[in-house]
Amino acid sequence: MRRLLLVICVLSMGSLARAQTAPSLGAAATFAVLGSAVTCTGPGVISGDVGATGAFTNTTGCTIAGGTPPATNTAAGLAQTALNTAYQNALVANSSCTSVLAAAPGANFTEPPGVYCAAAGLTLGAITLTLNAGGNANAVWVFKIGTGLTGIGFQVVMANGGQPCNVYWLVGADSTLTTSTFQGNILGGGAASAFTSTGGTLIGRVLANGAVTLTGPNIHGTCALVAQGGGSCPADDDDKHHHRDKDKDRDHDKDKDKDKDNNKDDNKDHN
Repeated sequence: MRRLLLVICVLSMGSLARAQTAPSLGAAATFAVLGSAVTCTGPGVISGDVGATGAFTNTTGCTIAGGTPPATNTAAGLAQTALNTAYQNALVANSSCTSVLAAAPGANFTEPPGVYCAAAGLTLGAITLTLNAGGNANAVWVFKIGTGLTGIGFQVVMANGGQPCNVYWLVGADSTLTTSTFQGNILGGGAASAFTSTGGTLIGRVLANGAVTLTGPNIHGTCALVAQGGGSCPADDDDKHHHRDKDKDRDHDKDKDKDKDNNKDDNKDHN
């Protein structure tokens, strides 16, 4: 009996060791965008606080909504220290990979919660990555990318209760997104990891040690706003479709009731 219990305990500990672990972002959690320098070229919108340890350049047409745009912010320095701690801790805590990703996936693919690794860079073209939570709103995904992350016309979709705030992209070098619909927290934890985006949409956070350059951005800093005690994570696409279907059912029921009432009136007139 004791041996059986020992085996069960060992198996349980092994299972826990392989489980993906969300990093604690500490002082960086309240920032939607963080970098050594931040440049935003409009037209575009950033929702949430923007932190820059160096220069902050905000051109005409770039709107900061629901947050503060500091040029140089002491809080940003503390947040960058927290980012580096979170990044290193996350690499250690998620040392076991659920799966190894191809350097350039060529077709749409779906992944359950887990730790996904790309030893070198990861290039994602005009394909869709679906993150399926399986009904667990607390499900976590960790993507460990040794060097750079590139997305061109790429799309991330949350399904079955998945939340973008529970998705972490640990990037060891530069990240570049072009006309992509991206979800999750990008942690550019390399020594000089920069982030560049052109067009597209990002739901989550951009936290980088290097410069952040945004052209025509549409950044929803929902996760940072939640950390500040306001807002909530957006529902996934499946939930939206579910609500739309329920609305259609209600409308259909109303139409049936109207038909019943009309039939009753016709019968009265006939009598």
